[in-house]
Amino acid sequence: MDAGWHYPVLLNESLEYLAIRPDGIYVDATAGLGGHTAAIAERLTTGRVIACDRDAESLERVRVNTAELSSRIRLFHGAFSQFPEALAANGEATVDGVLADLGVSRYQLSSGDRGFSLMADGALDMRMDRGQGFTAADLVNELPEKALADLIFQLGEERRSRRISRAIVRARPILTTGRLARVIEEAVPRTGRLHPATQTFMALRLRVNGELEELDELLRVVPERLKPGGRFVVITFMSLEDRKVKQAFQALARSERARILTKHVVRPTEEEISKNAASRSAKLRAVERVQEEE
Repeated sequence: MDAGWHYPVLLNESLEYLAIRPDGIYVDATAGLGGHTAAIAERLTTGRVIACDRDAESLERVRVNTAELSSRIRLFHGAFSQFPEALAANGEATVDGVLADLGVSRYQLSSGDRGFSLMADGALDMRMDRGQGFTAADLVNELPEKALADLIFQLGEERRSRRISRAIVRARPILTTGRLARVIEEAVPRTGRLHPATQTFMALRLRVNGELEELDELLRVVPERLKPGGRFVVITFMSLEDRKVKQAFQALARSERARILTKHVVRPTEEEISKNAASRSAKLRAVERVQEEE
C-alpha cells in the first residue's frame, strides 16, 4: 500500500523487529490511521492482524485506508487495558507479535475540534475516546492551582509549572486550545524551538486519557499473551513512556521470560526525519518471548 497519506513512524524498523511470519497473528495496539496495520497485513497470507484503537473515529479511518487488505485485518475498539478482550473477540489466546506506537495520530492532531493540538484552535477536549467522561477543559478549569501545577510538573516534566498554573487559574474560564496556548505563552515566553505550551498540553493529554496507567497494563499483559518466539515492539515519544518500557523490558530479561532485541534504543534515520519531522523524538524498543524449557 502507498503510505503517502500517512507516515508510519519507524516503519521498516518495526517490521524488522516483528519478524512477521505469513501465517502469524499480530496486534497493532495503536492502529492510528492504519499505516503500520497495512504494512503488517501486506506481509501476511493466512495470518491476521488485529488493529486496535481507543479512538472510534481513527478506527473508522483505518477501515477505509486498509479496505483492500480487509480480509487480513480485524478491528477492535478499545484501550490497552482491554487487550485480552481484543484477543478473545477474535478467537485468539496468544499472538506472534504486538506493535504499540504511542504517538498521537496525525488525524487527532490535525482535527482542531479534538483539542490535541495547540496549533489548531478548538474545544479543549483531548479525549482519545470521546465516550469517556472528563476533558482537558475540566482539568484546566476545576483543579486547584497546586494540583494543576503538580500535574504539569509530573506528567509534562515542565519546570515552570507553578508560573503556568498560576496564569491558568487567573485566566479562567479557558475553553479552547488557542486560548490556553496564549495564556501559557504570555506567562512563560518562548525560549527555544518548542512552543512554551507543549509540555502542558502533553501533561493534560496524558491525564485525560490515563495513558501512563494504560501503558503499565499493556506492558504487564502482553508478555503473557506472546507465543514463544513472539515479539513485542514499542515506539515511544516521551521520556516518561520510554522509561517505563525500558524498565519493563529489563525486568522481563532478568526473569528470563524474554530477551531484549534492542541493545540500544532505535531512532529514526535522518532521511525519515527529513520526510516526517514528527518522528524526530521517536524511540523503538523490542523484546522476544523466550521458549520455556520443558
